[in-house]
Amino acid sequence: MATTKLFPITATERKAISYIADGSKTDNGRLISTFCCSSDPAQASRDFASVRACGTGKNKILSQHFIQSFKPGEITPERALEVGEELCEKFLKGQYQYYLAVHVDKAHVHLHVIFNNCNMYDYKTFETHEDQGSKKERAWKKLFDLSDEICKRHHLSVIQHPELGKGKKRWEWMLDQEGLSWKTKLKKAIDQVVMNSEDFEDFLAKCADYGVIVDYNPDHKIDLKFMLAEQKERNPRARFTRARTLGGYYETETIKKRIAQFVGGMSYTPRARIRAVEQTPQNKFVQDAIDRGNMKIASIAKNIIAQYGIEPDDLEPEIQKLFSQREALYEEIQDLKEKVKDLKGLLKAIAAYKKLKPIHDELESLKGRKRKKYQDEHFDELRNYYSAEQELDSWFDNKKYESENKVREVFAHYQKMLTQKETEHDAVHAKFVELRRAQSDIEAYLRQYAPQAQQDEQRYQQEQSRSQRKKKKDVLE
Repeated sequence: MATTKLFPITATERKAISYIADGSKTDNGRLISTFCCSSDPAQASRDFASVRACGTGKNKILSQHFIQSFKPGEITPERALEVGEELCEKFLKGQYQYYLAVHVDKAHVHLHVIFNNCNMYDYKTFETHEDQGSKKERAWKKLFDLSDEICKRHHLSVIQHPELGKGKKRWEWMLDQEGLSWKTKLKKAIDQVVMNSEDFEDFLAKCADYGVIVDYNPDHKIDLKFMLAEQKERNPRARFTRARTLGGYYETETIKKRIAQFVGGMSYTPRARIRAVEQTPQNKFVQDAIDRGNMKIASIAKNIIAQYGIEPDDLEPEIQKLFSQREALYEEIQDLKEKVKDLKGLLKAIAAYKKLKPIHDELESLKGRKRKKYQDEHFDELRNYYSAEQELDSWFDNKKYESENKVREVFAHYQKMLTQKETEHDAVHAKFVELRRAQSDIEAYLRQYAPQAQQDEQRYQQEQSRSQRKKKKDVLE
């Protein structure tokens, strides 16, 4: 899905542009587009500087950098370039120079845009024009909204639940997902109810079983509200949380659709493993062999059901429950894999930042020709340093970087959770497959032999009737 990040550049603008213009990432420069500046990184930086020279020069921010990432396999690089150009046109309104580059060096296509912080028309800063007022009027909010609007028009997926972030940095959001937030606990509890409900009415009835207090009034505009029972216990004056506050995923119509998806997922009939029975077997021995084989399969299926202590009438509900559990675990596993992958990248960035920071600090202590010479000698190291710094800025606020030990602790926590969920998923899946196969075998066996059983019963009744008539005739004689 398309995601967007925005952050400022306060030093080495040229290195940042050189990084995004790297030919190994942009198909030898084919996936680059510029506006009012050169396609050469060094010259583009000078073009930016010439416009800034017309301003006051008091702002420390040289340029702005935003990244737009797309879901793997959803978009071609060429189309991503078109989307990026449209976004720049609508967001920057032709007033700021920009350097756009689409990267294809990772599993997902993404684009980088570095644009001058100084306006070409009145030479005022981007913050002055676009980053004032309430949160809804801030630049990052406008950028995110425009990105979603353009992606939807191009039939690209976007984040369906932006309320998860609410302006938080990635690190804060990730810690929140560990369950430290009561809102997170409430969402997880509602998710469990959804997965185990047959319809919306059943959902409302089962909320209490999962520790959720629900207030539903279809006549009101705000028709659905939730609260954790433990919240009410701790604070009798606690207020309900609107479904809309939790996000669109938890509103009435969406919940109904989610329940229908879970229930609909069980509406298939697995392929039976019962061997076909010939209606007119060649002889009695063939029929007996088929009967013995199918009886054996049905017996095994019954044993499997007995092994789990399940009554025949409870078999279908148990299978539905396992199906829901398996789907939920799969989603959790995919989410955890993404978190582990992100944290690996964060640890890599922290290590690079620590290793290369002395080189950057040395550069900052130099001036004039010595600084220029040092920059040229350590070009690659400085480029990697600024890349690591940008990655850290996307995780943390105001340069307050978390310690490596803390990040490793969270990384180990998520790895452990991933292993546990994978083990749990495998166990649930194995049980689901066994019970579904047993059910299929039994049903197939019954379908094959029900007509024959009815014929045998009819034949028996006919024989009994003839026997009774014969006895009656003998008595009369």
